[in-house]
Amino acid sequence: MNSEKIKHLIEAGLENSIAIIEGNDGQHFNAIVICDLFENKNRVEKQKLVYETLKNHLKDGTIHAISIKTFTPKEWELTNHG
Repeated sequence: MNSEKIKHLIEAGLENSIAIIEGNDGQHFNAIVICDLFENKNRVEKQKLVYETLKNHLKDGTIHAISIKTFTPKEWELTNHG
């Protein structure tokens, strides 16, 4: 598994999302996911939405570990420009 494939899986699974993926060992990744579907959801609910897009690859061990940070577009803008 590579970063681009994970990016594609997340963005295909979460409409209008942007995924920024880091990790080059093929099994351990860091993800930042920005999506308006996260509006009015708590941190756990947001992460569950992302995990759902990757669940088959997590189950079969293709992805061993992924750290996820989630933001609404507004949260992302405040984090990076506030």
